[in-house]
Amino acid sequence: MPRSDHRAAARSTDAVWSALARALFARQDLTSDWVPSFAAVPRSAFLPDVIWPYDPGRGDHVRISRLDEPAAWHTYAHSDLPIVTQWDENSDTHTPLVEPTSSASMPSITMSMLRDLDVQAGSRVLEIGTGTGWSTALLAHRLGRRNVISIEVDASVAARARVSLRRIGLPVPVVGTDGLHGHPTGAPYDRIIATCGVRTIPYAWVEQSRAGGLILAPWGTHYAPLDVTVRLTVADDGRSASGRFLGPVEFTKLRAHRLAWPNHQDYLDAYGFASATKSLTSVTTTDLDTGRFEPSRLAIGTRVPDCVHALAPVRGGVQPVWFYSLTDKSWAVVLFRNGAGLATVRQAGPRHLWSEVEEALSWWRDAGRPGFERFGLTVTAEEQTVWLDAPSNPCRPPT
Repeated sequence: MPRSDHRAAARSTDAVWSALARALFARQDLTSDWVPSFAAVPRSAFLPDVIWPYDPGRGDHVRISRLDEPAAWHTYAHSDLPIVTQWDENSDTHTPLVEPTSSASMPSITMSMLRDLDVQAGSRVLEIGTGTGWSTALLAHRLGRRNVISIEVDASVAARARVSLRRIGLPVPVVGTDGLHGHPTGAPYDRIIATCGVRTIPYAWVEQSRAGGLILAPWGTHYAPLDVTVRLTVADDGRSASGRFLGPVEFTKLRAHRLAWPNHQDYLDAYGFASATKSLTSVTTTDLDTGRFEPSRLAIGTRVPDCVHALAPVRGGVQPVWFYSLTDKSWAVVLFRNGAGLATVRQAGPRHLWSEVEEALSWWRDAGRPGFERFGLTVTAEEQTVWLDAPSNPCRPPT
């Protein structure tokens, strides 16, 4: 492709980037204080030549090469779509394999999180998860590069981000370490933001924050891939942090918090069908899985800790849904028939997983089917507690 064609493709999508800015501003994802940085720091400057954007029409990721399809590459780069930039922690492959391990978030998600971070002039920020470096550059443009430190555990991802940051004139320090431990050398921080999903808030982040500082992170449970952004304020004594959940997202998980999926046969070998109890339930598949970003998933994950679930293929009009304990080999399966009528339940092992899930659903309904904004989280050195409406009302599972 001639160089002039590449330049023309880039120019033709400037209008797309501007249109996206207007749309994000109208939705209040992009606020006026972030408009100059959004205009000066395009996401396209941080993307590799080969990307895998999510195509809503196909319902899957597509491989796009800037060298072969410059117009399509720039259109995707300037669209409000997530883009995978690495699969399976292998930066050399151009073929999607199993798991996306680095990506560029949707601009609407990136800008709404920066909005919620509520930075002020002179704020010192620690970013957990550099990724492409785009959000790092946005922070540096707004606050000055000396006020931003970013952490990236993947050496090849960190190296590419450093190159992109230098190229755009914002050489922020990118520390190659595990974000689980934060970065005590640069502490204390006014703001800590995570661009990866976590299953607990590392207490090191609280310790490295100033009193009154904010921690913004996508938090969730192992029950589902769902993350919910939580904004915590560090207490005046610096020993705890507490705050409310904001809204649903889904991020690549912090490496230390990634789930090793249970082996189905190991559970059946430990507790076979002969040892399982059998019952019926009036819960339907609609009750159980009303959508990918439904608050009931947060409620169940909180009330039924250390549990994952999976839908098996439908066969003969029967939809099996399996549940596995992560602390022992307890399991449960519910057989939904055409999504209606009473479903058959079998559960085995020390935990009665389906009974726990059914109770959690009842608790959520009795509480008025609360949305994410009614939930909150408090973090101390000893424990992390999810609560409903107020810290005095913890969502602890029944004992």
